[in-house]
Amino acid sequence: MIPKYRKQFNQEFSQEKYEEFQKILKEKSGLLPAFRLSESPMFLTNEFKNKLIDASESIIDQIKALPAGTLEKAIPENCKVPNDTAQPHFFTIDFGICRSENGEIEPQLIELQAFPSLYAFQKVFEDTFSEIYPFLNEIKSKIPQEEFQNYIKELIVGDENPENVILLEIYPEKQKTAIDFALTEKLLGIKTVCLTRVKKEGKKLFYENDGQKIQINRIYNRVIFDELDRIPDLQLEFDFREEADVKWITHPNWFFKISKFLLPMLKHQFVPKSYFLHEFPEGESLENFVLKPLFSFAGSGVNLNPKKEITDAIEDKENYILQRKVTYEPVFEDINGEFSKAEIRLLYIWREQDERPILLENLGRMTKAAMVNVDFNKKDAIWIGSSNAFFAD
Repeated sequence: MIPKYRKQFNQEFSQEKYEEFQKILKEKSGLLPAFRLSESPMFLTNEFKNKLIDASESIIDQIKALPAGTLEKAIPENCKVPNDTAQPHFFTIDFGICRSENGEIEPQLIELQAFPSLYAFQKVFEDTFSEIYPFLNEIKSKIPQEEFQNYIKELIVGDENPENVILLEIYPEKQKTAIDFALTEKLLGIKTVCLTRVKKEGKKLFYENDGQKIQINRIYNRVIFDELDRIPDLQLEFDFREEADVKWITHPNWFFKISKFLLPMLKHQFVPKSYFLHEFPEGESLENFVLKPLFSFAGSGVNLNPKKEITDAIEDKENYILQRKVTYEPVFEDINGEFSKAEIRLLYIWREQDERPILLENLGRMTKAAMVNVDFNKKDAIWIGSSNAFFAD
C-alpha cells in the first residue's frame, strides 16, 4: 500500500534473510515460534492509521458511555470471579483491511478483547524486522524499547518484587504463544507458572521455585477461564471463583465483558452491523452475515456461510452473534506478484490511573485463504502468518 517501501522490501527479500530473521528470534527468546511468521511486514499509510485510531477512539468512547451493569451481563454465572476491577489492563481491537464501496482501503472491525496478546513478542518482532532490513528503522514505532519496557513493567509488576508476580497459563509449554511467555520473562524478570502448580493456603496463593515456596501477589493472567472445563481430569488446588489475596492483571471477568458481546452495541462507519442471534431481524438476509460464538478464541466455531437450519438448531441463541460480512482486500504484494489479505490488531494497555488506554504496538496476520488462519493456506504460500505493520506517508 506504500509502493516505495513495498518495492524496496521485495527487492531486498531473500529466503536466507527470512531464515536469519527466524534464527535471531530464537536467539532472543530461546524458542522457535510455534506459529508461522510471515516473511514480510505490512506497509500501511498514516492515513489508514488515522482511520484505525478514529474507529478505536469511538469504540472506547462508546464503551465508557455504557450504562452501569451492562457489561456484567456478558459474564456466565459459572465464570464469575470475585474482586472485579473498574477497567481492564489490556484492550485489543482487530480490524480487517478491506475496500469500501467507493474504492478506498479502510478498516472494518472484526472483534475486540480485554485480554493480553503477544505484547512482548510483537515489540521484539518489529525490532528484528528492522535489524534484518535497516531501512525499516526510519518508519518503525516511535516508542523506544526502554519506554515500552517501563510501560509493561509498571502495568504488570507494579511495585511488587518480580518474584511475587507470575505469568499464569495452563500447560504453558504446550501453548503456541510460548515464545511470548519466554520474552515476557526476560522483559520483566517474572516466572511463567502452570495453573496446576499453584498452591492455595487460606486466601493466599503460592508457587515453588528452586524448592522454595513463594507467595503470589500479582497474576499476569493468560488463562482463558471458560476453556478449563474442556480439559479432562484437570486437578487444581485453586479455583478462579474463590476469594484470593491476589491482584489480577487483567481480571478474568474482562475476557467476557470486552468481547463479541459488545459488537451489536457499537456504531461507526468502520464497525459492521451485528446482531445477537436471537434478535436477528426478519428483514436482513442471513447470507450477508457471519455466525460467531460469543466466547471462542482464535476463530474457532466461526461459520462464514450460516444456513437457516443451522441457526434454527442453536438452542442458546443469546450466546451467538451474526456480524455483517466484510471483504478483505488483497493488497500486500509478494515477490511472485501474488497478493495477501490481512488483519491488524491494535495492542493497548489501560493503566488504572488513566481515563483512556495507551496504544503500544500492533500485530498483523496475513493470509491468502478465506479466513485469516494459516492452516487454510496452501503449503507453499508465502506472505502468510504473523506479521507487524509499519506506517508511513
